[in-house]
Amino acid sequence: MKKINNNLKIGDKLYEDVIAIPAPMAGYTDLPFRTICEEFGAKLTFTEMVNAKALCYEDEKTFSMLNVKGQKYDIAVQIFGSEVEYMTGAVKIINQLGIFSHIDINMGCPAPKIVKNGDGSALMKTPELAAEIVKNAKKVSKLPITVKIRKGINEKSVNALEFAKLMQDSGADAITIHGRTANQYYSGTADWDIIKEIKENLSIPIIGNGDVKSPEDVQKIIEYTNCDAVLIGRGSQGNPFIFSQINDFFKNGVYDEIDDYTRIVTALKHYKKAIDIFGESTAVREMRKQLNCYLKGIKNSCSIKNAINTELSYKKVIEILSDFSKSLTLN
Repeated sequence: MKKINNNLKIGDKLYEDVIAIPAPMAGYTDLPFRTICEEFGAKLTFTEMVNAKALCYEDEKTFSMLNVKGQKYDIAVQIFGSEVEYMTGAVKIINQLGIFSHIDINMGCPAPKIVKNGDGSALMKTPELAAEIVKNAKKVSKLPITVKIRKGINEKSVNALEFAKLMQDSGADAITIHGRTANQYYSGTADWDIIKEIKENLSIPIIGNGDVKSPEDVQKIIEYTNCDAVLIGRGSQGNPFIFSQINDFFKNGVYDEIDDYTRIVTALKHYKKAIDIFGESTAVREMRKQLNCYLKGIKNSCSIKNAINTELSYKKVIEILSDFSKSLTLN
């Protein structure tokens, strides 16, 4: 196995023992998820995508997304928006909080509700505006500023290389590239060639993203593209264990598979954290998708998913999962 550097330097910030990072994901990378990922070896995590304008207007729900209580390692915050004034204002606020290690600007989200406002991946259609956002963010920030992009809007408008160069020229300290177009969403296969091309042509750190679901995938994408680190999105949903597996793989060349019992016990722990942080009414609803991810692929789990997806009592959900975990130990 080729020796891979596990130190990531972004601007003046050095992240030690960071090869793979949980990708910022709306509805997933909340505080309970991040603390679970930390427990399994993630030394750098991201907040969910935060609305810059709402942050400037001091929206209570938006500010709650910046809660990092109990986290032990570095946390970066990702913001989205397309108005220079609000993006700059959000950067100032985040700097003043003094709890984050760097700020990532989302220019890759393909969700229609984001794109229709000119935010997320829509900024790849307005590179001059994107450049102004980065330039102004750099002027007011003491923290490194990074940018997350996609291959392009569609296969007829693949502009990731030119766009990445412009972001670097505008002051970005690192770039994450997801090897799919915005129109692809998460379908098809991620194009690692575009990640490789950008890495070969830029001098700042490049973080690869797309179709990384195992320690072997991490090795493959880094060796193929020479990227400096990897973001793991869907591969970490219901699977925080991937970070300990990656750490073991690159340290020892081997890693342990996770049994179904451990998955359910961890899901229970994650669920209880969410109850403590968000309260019963919110956590019962918000955790359904997280629990479904933990249960995915486990034999005889369909009835468990159905029960959880309609249950309103957190105590009953805990009982369902506990009973299921006990049944797994008997098999």
